[in-house]
Amino acid sequence: MLSREKALRIFVDAGALLSGHFLLTSGRHSDHYMQCAQVLKYPSYTEVLARHLADEFRDDGIEVVVGPAIGGIIVSYEVGRQLQVPAIFAERENGRMTFRRGFRLNPNQRVLVVEDVITTGGSVREVMQLVEECGAEVRGVGVLVDRSNGAIKFGVKQREVLSMEIESWDAAGCPMCKEGRIPLVKPGSRT
Repeated sequence: MLSREKALRIFVDAGALLSGHFLLTSGRHSDHYMQCAQVLKYPSYTEVLARHLADEFRDDGIEVVVGPAIGGIIVSYEVGRQLQVPAIFAERENGRMTFRRGFRLNPNQRVLVVEDVITTGGSVREVMQLVEECGAEVRGVGVLVDRSNGAIKFGVKQREVLSMEIESWDAAGCPMCKEGRIPLVKPGSRT
């Protein structure tokens, strides 16, 4: 198993843990941001992190791995490769998660939903709903980084590579906005 210290070292060495004033995908503000793309650009790091998740679900009969675009695409691919099952992704169309590009799930298929980072869990919940609408079964959720430090629950088996509490605030309660010294940056994939 991958230790917390080794996992954190991978993120730090890759330059993925950023400090500043960030607008998160959830709409909240934070003074730290985990830019997983900086880790996922290194195949060797991606392989190690995804192996940790794959090992956690190896005995759960997973038949397909699904991740939300964009953050979950590489994670789903590598976890699927290691579990030797197909890997697909969901993406937004007209503001709603959907399968495109010919991707589909069969009824009763056992699915692992994966994501790079969760803060509120919104994207994962949307993908879980999409999977269930297809008649497939969400058997688990795996994430590289759980920013909620375990506070977010999905009602299924859930594992993470790294769990940490990175504080966030709504815009009205953001101390950096009140100080006005550090400009707000949106480093994520959604605009």
